[in-house]
Amino acid sequence: QVQLVESGGGLVQPGGSLSLSCAASGFTSSNYFMRWYRQAPGKERELVASILRFGGVRNYADSVKGRFTISRDNAKNMVYLQMNSLQPEDTAVYYCNAENTVSNVRYWGQGTQVTVSS
Repeated sequence: QVQLVESGGGLVQPGGSLSLSCAASGFTSSNYFMRWYRQAPGKERELVASILRFGGVRNYADSVKGRFTISRDNAKNMVYLQMNSLQPEDTAVYYCNAENTVSNVRYWGQGTQVTVSS
């Protein structure tokens, strides 16, 4: 069965860094587009970053461009989000999302909390 498990969230001070990981199982990683979303309290879920099946082309929300980096290691079935220069507005639950490139079915992890505060 398909499972996505996020980890790496926590509490950091403004300007700090965190690295999030998404461990995927139950499918072949190279068959999926991978994305990171986030959702802050009272706000809709927003797309943070995306990466194609074999890496290479990556896209970012304007709000995180230059600060966040998405990467993947298909051999390990892992997707990562390196977050630098974190600000309070980055506080949210971060979700890993996998989209099957054939069926377009999407799968979600349960999320990991990132809190940026002094």
